[in-house]
Amino acid sequence: MTTLRIGNASGFYGDRFDAMREMLTGGELDVLTGDYLAELTMLILGRDRLKDPAAGYARTFLRQLEECLGLAHERGVRIVTNAGGLNPAGLADAVRRLADRLGIPVRVAQVAGDDLTAAHPGSLAAHAYLGGFGIAECLRAGADVVVTGRVTDAALVTGPAAAHFGWTPQDHDRLAGAVVAGHVLECGAQATGGNYAFFRDGDARRPGFPLAELHEDGSCVITKHPGTGGFVDVGTVTAQLLYETAGARYPGPDVTARLDTVRLRQDGPDRVRIEGVRGEAPPPTLKVGLNRLGGFRNEVVFVLTGLDIEAKAALVREQLEPALGKVADVRWELARTDRPDAPTEETASALLRLVVRDLDQGAVGRVLSGAAVELALASYPGFHVLAPPGKGSPYGVFEEKYVPHGEVDHVAVLHDGRRIPVPPAHDTAVLDAVPQPPLPQPPEPGPTRRAPLGLVAGARSGDKGGNANVGVWARTDEVWRWLAHELTADRFRELIPESRELTVVRHVLPNLRALNFVVEGILGAGVAAQHRFDPQAKALGEWLRSRHLEIPEALL
Repeated sequence: MTTLRIGNASGFYGDRFDAMREMLTGGELDVLTGDYLAELTMLILGRDRLKDPAAGYARTFLRQLEECLGLAHERGVRIVTNAGGLNPAGLADAVRRLADRLGIPVRVAQVAGDDLTAAHPGSLAAHAYLGGFGIAECLRAGADVVVTGRVTDAALVTGPAAAHFGWTPQDHDRLAGAVVAGHVLECGAQATGGNYAFFRDGDARRPGFPLAELHEDGSCVITKHPGTGGFVDVGTVTAQLLYETAGARYPGPDVTARLDTVRLRQDGPDRVRIEGVRGEAPPPTLKVGLNRLGGFRNEVVFVLTGLDIEAKAALVREQLEPALGKVADVRWELARTDRPDAPTEETASALLRLVVRDLDQGAVGRVLSGAAVELALASYPGFHVLAPPGKGSPYGVFEEKYVPHGEVDHVAVLHDGRRIPVPPAHDTAVLDAVPQPPLPQPPEPGPTRRAPLGLVAGARSGDKGGNANVGVWARTDEVWRWLAHELTADRFRELIPESRELTVVRHVLPNLRALNFVVEGILGAGVAAQHRFDPQAKALGEWLRSRHLEIPEALL
């Protein structure tokens, strides 16, 4: 059967609005996907639904479709998206109304069954991560637009691939190849030079969006439309493969993909071939993401300028202690952004950040704002804040649960109203740790120079609930021989002091010349709780790359 060309036009809710039109007009496509969901997005949509039961989906998608539905219909491009969020039926109905108003004859189907909120009292939204076979049923029945709720990001690719090539749930290797392709595509421009450690290797000013040329055996080529910005090379694909993953086994509802079997090679300008991916039966349970309101938070950032920074910070803390005595969670962070003899006031200043959380909004609202404002004329010299504290805002908490496949009613709701049950996976396997692979021979001893890690290695980091992952890779075999032995879990803790009291697990992926570190608990209760300065750990990898260590001079 022919190659299936699957493109992506959205990596998150709020991504580039024009991407859908760019992808539809920039070159040939069979399927266009859009990923709008993340852990934080589900919380945002849950709060929207509290205000309006008819809400709960990504409204941006509808506005994009108003401009592009006719284009997609003319070009025969099917659209598959998880923009349905908490209300895929509502979005599917809205798409039908839009198509009727525009006079475009399209068949709209949806995937249901992920919503388990009723079974988890106290949660704002509880949704199982479904696989791609519900999407496949919709496409096989002739749908032009398929709307889902919480499916895995990769399901937006495994579903169309299974429908196109006739794959079954037992085609583990083929499905695993599609999962890897889907993982590369899911974050849009992150595969084409966006957020890339070596962004100066190409023109990263306006990266185009990626597409995969998927083959029947599960292999693919990652590329982009001709003439679009950015670049696709082995490094950009490696970076995205490591993003928000962990070890050799990458589990999902359709299949467990073995990331340690992935082979990459440059296949021409802006073309990277992915092949050799092996798959295993999926785990016996489905992940369920639970979002709930954790309470209320507030923060204030004090600006400390000039001399005696530590003493000024201590004074503010002592002055506010009486007002904060009953607050459940109080966190102070002093960022020494100041420099001695600074040429500007800003570079002479440090930032003292106070974050408070409590179930009682009053405890973090009026109490904090009143106490902080009263210090305006009665504290350290040069007192001012970046912004006055507000009344306190609600924050969310994300948790993971797991349920057997059979507890979820995965259903494809076809364009003609028929409901097709999608059977649960019967062929499953409990996830076991993969034995650590042998390391390459270390380099011969030689002179070293103290320098930033980022001169020889790339990194990309992200969040999964309260954990962060940092993928680090080498671009040459010589660097890999050094990196694999030098960057141990203990050395990681040494370079990233925040992780010293936490569990850090190192995973080795020789085919990618990569190490993946999982730092457990560094993000507290997840991104919505804003536990740390960088709540999604997006820049944790860049911090690691900036740290200095002894590097062989032959590699520099």
